[in-house]
Amino acid sequence: MTVAPGKPTFEQWRLLAMLVAAVFVNYIDRSNLSVSASDIKQEFNLTTAQLGIASSWFFGSYALCQLFAGWLFEKYTVHFVLGAGFVLWSAATAATGFVDSFTGLIVTRVILGIGESVAYPAFSKILASDYAENQRGTANALIDAGSKLGPAIGTFFGGMIVAAYGWRSLFLILGFGAMIWVPFWVMWTPQSKNIRREEHVAVRVRVPSMWELLQIRAVWGSFIGLFAINYAWYFMITWFPYYLENERHFSKERMATYGAIPFVMIAISATMAGIFADRMIAQGNSPTRTRKMFIITGLLATTLLLPAGMAPSDELSMGLFWLASFAFGLTTANHWAVTQTIAGPAVAGKWTGMQNCFGNLAGVVAPWLTGQIVDVTGSFYLAFVGVAVMVVIGALSYGFLVGKIEPIDWNRNQTAT
Repeated sequence: MTVAPGKPTFEQWRLLAMLVAAVFVNYIDRSNLSVSASDIKQEFNLTTAQLGIASSWFFGSYALCQLFAGWLFEKYTVHFVLGAGFVLWSAATAATGFVDSFTGLIVTRVILGIGESVAYPAFSKILASDYAENQRGTANALIDAGSKLGPAIGTFFGGMIVAAYGWRSLFLILGFGAMIWVPFWVMWTPQSKNIRREEHVAVRVRVPSMWELLQIRAVWGSFIGLFAINYAWYFMITWFPYYLENERHFSKERMATYGAIPFVMIAISATMAGIFADRMIAQGNSPTRTRKMFIITGLLATTLLLPAGMAPSDELSMGLFWLASFAFGLTTANHWAVTQTIAGPAVAGKWTGMQNCFGNLAGVVAPWLTGQIVDVTGSFYLAFVGVAVMVVIGALSYGFLVGKIEPIDWNRNQTAT
């Protein structure tokens, strides 16, 4: 299916708004544990390493369940799968407010991961089929901005709620309050003509097996690149508030304010980068050079997180964190557009599910490893070193493993390189 490359229609904007709202809630729910980490640690008498394990359990279920997304999209419509996942993850968030043990916390985090696992494969499938190449940067940027504003708003208001009413209130408010999204999704999404067109077109395109996809160099480039991106990202959303409270000795209120700003910076730069990339492509610039320029530049500049974590003064540290976060947004606005373009509408869901499975293993490693490092060394220094190394690896992966960014003709190519 060819989508007209002009300005998005009202229907496309409305659909995109619902996706942005979904990812906004998605990321508030996955980052709320870090906001309440100090309080939960004290109430359940946990170690720092156990807090990391709780986060790792979420990412473990989240990553593994990505592999089933492609199968779900073959059995059910994409809007139904996303809606069901939204209900499940919101219910898990609300249930966290009632847990009374470390085991109960683990169980709710696992269920949260299962529910949230369908989100990005669904987003990718929708954007690949309903938006043209020169629209995807903006669409991905707005979704990415929603994913960054989620932790920003969650950190600020979540910190205030925890300080005033306790950590259980935060989970109950978020879980039950988010359900308002569901009736609008049910009411509007089935009317999307683009989604119905995509369902029919996907049948006519040969969908490669997982094994066939694993033989493609660009697939591995996107896998490694996303792992590196997610390592830095999940380090921020799982440990940054804790770092501010326990190493910088910020109060809960100060942590809520300063901890939110880096996520806002990412949202701003992601939106700008997505719009500028789309305009450059619309003006005739190569999608390959354009997307890679933003991704690689952003990843290399994200290494500023290392001096930010080590800066002696709080003012210098926060300034460097904000610069690193702005750079990170240049990457996050464009990397999903790469997968969507190369894979095409019929394969985007499966490729994204596999990519997100591999990439979100970083969510298992980063929280656990950081907790171990801090427990053993009493400092975040080596944890920041690890983040800097990973983003450089990500830049190299997108630079050398991901080749030309253009659609693969799956009906003609049994294998591709």
